[in-house]
Amino acid sequence: MVSLSQLALFAVTSTVLIFTPGPDIIYVMTRGVAQGRKAALAAAAGFALGNFAHTFFAIVGLSALITSSATAFACVRYAGAAYLMYIGYKMLKSRAALVPDGAAGQLQSRVIFRQSILANIMNPKVALFFLAFFPQFVDRGRGGVPMQMLILGTTFVVLTLLGFGVVALLSGEIGRWLNRSTGAGSRIGQGAGCILIALGLRLAWPER
Repeated sequence: MVSLSQLALFAVTSTVLIFTPGPDIIYVMTRGVAQGRKAALAAAAGFALGNFAHTFFAIVGLSALITSSATAFACVRYAGAAYLMYIGYKMLKSRAALVPDGAAGQLQSRVIFRQSILANIMNPKVALFFLAFFPQFVDRGRGGVPMQMLILGTTFVVLTLLGFGVVALLSGEIGRWLNRSTGAGSRIGQGAGCILIALGLRLAWPER
């Protein structure tokens, strides 16, 4: 089992990293400003719960396989980038507006939730992060390494859900305020689509 001191240090470090600007948190903010609080919360939940998959991948060694093979890593990276750009194109084409109330809003939120989970899972940099970060807090001497990884992963998911949830609420309020202006929803939707396409291009761009 993970010691309480290690878990506390992991929680503090993870919280700092969660709020560090990156594609995931920018994605949540973009959804909030363009489509409101419901969309942002759905995106936040999707990205947070998607980390369970990366925890599982790290435990079974799949992440190690992906990150050790340049070809596999590139394939996953390009697929994730293409999917993110596809989401951005859909938002740009539809000129995303605030998620409505009722059944239509629930359906749209579920779509955003699923898209966010897939976007997270298809980002190999998250897999690399889990492999590089989590072992620093695993004590092999205590045994039960898979259980320790599961505890750390669950903690990270909860912290991400809380942190991104705060960002979702704040960006949703900003979006609601901006959408009061006539025609603002169309412009914001176009801007949000462009941002997601840019994030996809950034993910695909080879790093030196």
